[in-house]
Amino acid sequence: MDYIEAKPCEALPEFTKGALNLADPRLGAEVLASSDQFFAPAERMLSPEPARFYPDRYDDHGKWMDGWESRRKRGQGHDWCVLRLGVVGSIRGFDIDTSFFTGNYPPGAQVEGCYLPDSNPDETTQWTTLTGPVSLGPDAHHLVPCDSDESWTHLRLNIFPDGGVARLVVYGDPATVLEDGAQVNLGARESGARVLAWNDSHYGDPSKILLPNKGINMGDGWETRRRREPGNDWCLIELAAPGIIERVEVDTAFFKGNYPDKCSIQAAYMHRSTDESLITQSMFWEELLPPQALAADSVHTFSGELVMKDAVTHVRLNIFPDGGVSRLRLHGRVVR
Repeated sequence: MDYIEAKPCEALPEFTKGALNLADPRLGAEVLASSDQFFAPAERMLSPEPARFYPDRYDDHGKWMDGWESRRKRGQGHDWCVLRLGVVGSIRGFDIDTSFFTGNYPPGAQVEGCYLPDSNPDETTQWTTLTGPVSLGPDAHHLVPCDSDESWTHLRLNIFPDGGVARLVVYGDPATVLEDGAQVNLGARESGARVLAWNDSHYGDPSKILLPNKGINMGDGWETRRRREPGNDWCLIELAAPGIIERVEVDTAFFKGNYPDKCSIQAAYMHRSTDESLITQSMFWEELLPPQALAADSVHTFSGELVMKDAVTHVRLNIFPDGGVSRLRLHGRVVR
């Protein structure tokens, strides 16, 4: 391997649990402007993949770094980057990650926000401080809470005075309100659906199956290890809103020699329960979709095969016996 991958944060705070990264470019987040990006473009800072360090990689500007890096400031002021969130929402906190920035990290940072649903910020925009200034250290995750309950569309990351940030993760909750009767994808991550639990994710994160974009490769999906014992693999999903599921799409894009032989879906309407207790309860939920054969690298659509007609809040996707799923869509009608 010619690179080193950044280590994940060992102890994530409570505010990260079940949160959505509102700055995920797969949801449409993008960098709009920055004061300086001489050494590394700011858009790299939003990559959903862990930062990587290539010991021997250089470009015309110097050392190649996986993140946003400004040049050394020789005057007053500080560097900044403005981005539009992929999903409008409230923010629980941030991870300002300086992985691999050792002698070139910013000593401090501050995050500001604004709410402009129909436009982008300009020189007249009034920014609200969401956190900071906070001290930063070299090659580390900095988990910083945000106390605001308001919704935001844009952020400005200020670094003092200059330097590099490998990743910026914005933990939050979508502000989307799905109206009663709306025909939507009830499993859309950008609307608030989330994967709660799973039994195995050796090769791929199950939360990717709810993303809105088409998978880009075999790594952009949920894949389990090869099962060598009886049983099957599964994951639990909380819908974006209670609803009646009318059509299911299971996409095995890029999974050719490792797609599941079959899949099934169980579902239930859960009024009160903890995420942990749902794991046991889900084994006994009613069947929404009986076991269906799957094929390699294909989109499978099921509607007439669905046997439940009641509103549900959670589903359990079972794959037999193991394998990979790129995306799952749960189209239906919101019932509140």
